[in-house]
Amino acid sequence: MFPKTHPLVSILAAKGSVGVAFSGGVDSALVALAAFKALGDKAVALTGDSPSVPRRELETARRLAQQIGIRHHILGTEEFQSPDYSKNDGSRCYFCKSELYSQIRRAQPELGFETICSGANLDDLGDYRPGLTAAKEAGICHPLIEASMNKEMVRELALEWNLEIWDKPASPCLSSRIAPNLAVTPERTLRVEKAEDFLHDIGYPICRVRYFPNDIARVEVPRNRLPELVLHSKRVRETLLGLGFTQVEIDPEGFQSGKLNQLIPLNQKQRWTQPA
Repeated sequence: MFPKTHPLVSILAAKGSVGVAFSGGVDSALVALAAFKALGDKAVALTGDSPSVPRRELETARRLAQQIGIRHHILGTEEFQSPDYSKNDGSRCYFCKSELYSQIRRAQPELGFETICSGANLDDLGDYRPGLTAAKEAGICHPLIEASMNKEMVRELALEWNLEIWDKPASPCLSSRIAPNLAVTPERTLRVEKAEDFLHDIGYPICRVRYFPNDIARVEVPRNRLPELVLHSKRVRETLLGLGFTQVEIDPEGFQSGKLNQLIPLNQKQRWTQPA
């Protein structure tokens, strides 16, 4: 039997009705599952869709919502229409989340929920997170933080509650692959998506294709798989060049989440770092 006495479920039950910002990642999926168990049809999952969202992730969100049983709505977002978003100066996530929460607010009257919830957890505090500033301004609740849960605890509970994606790697938006101060465009995010889809299809589910000026691609896979990737390097280069990249490099350091954040100036990061 599902443990309705778990603090996360109790926190969500007390909110009466909720809309969960639902990306299809493990954090928001756990919140969506707990919300559905606590509130039934008074909970709804809301997924933003734009050129920054990989089609694979959108399909994952659809499938997970169906498995959970929660109502699910996909909302078109228009962050690419904002010059502040597109210029990609280190504050991009703020404008993305502001647009998402604005669209969710617009859906409230039709879908009938009182509170908007995110999947932020304790590990997101004390880190460079422009999106959390947008969430604070929009009055978004963070049930995982209220339940004092970090990422490890989220994965443990997701496994206990039989969420199939309990160990799913983080999958930030496609715009996060574009080097800081290089304009984010639908054409560039689509090129990245096609390149990463190719890598997925040849057996690299954990990968990044970073987009640098002059249409240079830098490919990252886990360090222990680098020798194998080198054997496929000719095929990888030919495929990515065929997608419109002018140069393809394999990063010898291997995959590192958030690597492009190292290129953002420290004072810019400090502006958007959330207090722990």
